[in-house]
Amino acid sequence: MLISVLLAESTVGATTLTADRVVATLAALVALAGVIASRRRPFVALIAGVLGAVAGVLLLATADGGPGTGNGVVGAYAGVVLGLIAVVLGGTALITARRRPRENT
Repeated sequence: MLISVLLAESTVGATTLTADRVVATLAALVALAGVIASRRRPFVALIAGVLGAVAGVLLLATADGGPGTGNGVVGAYAGVVLGLIAVVLGGTALITARRRPRENT
């Protein structure tokens, strides 16, 4: 790999809000909401986690550059990681809830 490629400046500023960055941020926020909801609403956590992870994977698959290029790569990675965490926590909460005996009230 050429050094000039590694040292090339991004054509998009660090604070410029692109469409990919908005979608990646929303994917990460949806996945984060799934992580937060995993204790009380495990089914919501599963859905939010899957949505965040899938959106992140789609963004990563279509990105034509790395971090700092305006493609939302960092937010997409966050969406994938948080989405997977939400799915695991939500699934664990669902399994635990089904194993507990229900109280008769």
